[in-house]
Amino acid sequence: MEFTIPERVRNIRQIVRDFMQREIYPLELALRSRPFRELVPVLAEKRAKAQQTGLFAPHIPEALGGGGLSLTEFAFMSEELGRSPIGHYVFNCQAPDVGNMEILMAHGTAEQQERWLRPLVRGEIRSCFTMTEPEYAGSNPVWLGTTARKDGSDWVINGQKWFATAVEGAAFAICMAVTNPEAPSPYSRASMIIVPTGTPGFELVRNVSVMGDQGSDYASHAEVSYQSCRVPQANTLGAEGAGFIIAQDRLGPGRIHHCMRWIGICERAFELMCQRAAQRELGPGKPLGTRQIVQQWIADSRAEINGARLMVLHAAWKIDAEGAYAAREEISLIKFTVANVLQRVLDRAIQVHGALGMTDDTPLAYWYAHERAARIYDGPDEVHKTVVARRILREHGLKISSSP
Repeated sequence: MEFTIPERVRNIRQIVRDFMQREIYPLELALRSRPFRELVPVLAEKRAKAQQTGLFAPHIPEALGGGGLSLTEFAFMSEELGRSPIGHYVFNCQAPDVGNMEILMAHGTAEQQERWLRPLVRGEIRSCFTMTEPEYAGSNPVWLGTTARKDGSDWVINGQKWFATAVEGAAFAICMAVTNPEAPSPYSRASMIIVPTGTPGFELVRNVSVMGDQGSDYASHAEVSYQSCRVPQANTLGAEGAGFIIAQDRLGPGRIHHCMRWIGICERAFELMCQRAAQRELGPGKPLGTRQIVQQWIADSRAEINGARLMVLHAAWKIDAEGAYAAREEISLIKFTVANVLQRVLDRAIQVHGALGMTDDTPLAYWYAHERAARIYDGPDEVHKTVVARRILREHGLKISSSP
């Protein structure tokens, strides 16, 4: 097994590191102290500079205007971008746009790609993804209340969604709705439908306040209402009834994106923790780092981050080599493993910083509040653990029903 990082990847990482140091890190304090919408103009300038690196929308093929990186190459870049809350946004590979680009590329018609994908890749518009519902458990993705019925050549959509990231300012939503309620399999009852956000009947009800922060523009999570929202059936993404399959296509690479971003957060938090341990004195000549418990936190964090990175890179390599279906166990494993490493590293870093760690003078408190959701979104940890355990037990002769 080869562990050498290819020269192309090393060059990409260096370009991104230099850009982050020069253009992104200086903006972080403003991000923590001002609404995101106030930073949009200056972030647009940074995005224009990011385009000049040739790594804008890095996950998209060059033929469509992206950077043309493989999933494994992008994983390395994603770690570097994850070191700042705005790294992915500036390089146009932020969720949910990154996933929407991928499914439009894989399942969109030529017309849909021209109207929605290409402007998205160029960074001219943003998008959102509405799937989770307040009245239905997100851990059961085939149980939905939102419906879309046919009326002539249109869909008429009704339902309620929430925790839809970045609705404010988005040009369109991709809506998961039940279109075939009588289908024999629950996995073929829903479809994905593209809905321009200016469509009558599409309403941004509110930005949901998360850990005391309502957010704004891209940095927000919204509740959305569909009230007799009418769009052409030509807006169906992929085949009718294929919504669940497309969602799975979206979530496989998406978990690589998230996990490597989390590792980037871990590395930044780890550096801050080590700097604090080396410089903060408990008394004259007695740095925090001389305490055994702090040394243990540093050693444990280093081991956990290194192990998590190897797991994610292996999963990305397997997706590149064999496809997401073949890597489904690895994808579940990294989701709950890295999410928990992230929580532990952030907690230790805050503890080492003491009261400073609770302030917005460092990015630690921001991440602690906003990344607790890592163990919930894209499938809660408990679901992924159950899926992995069932597959393992099946190999030992115990078959457990997985019906929703």
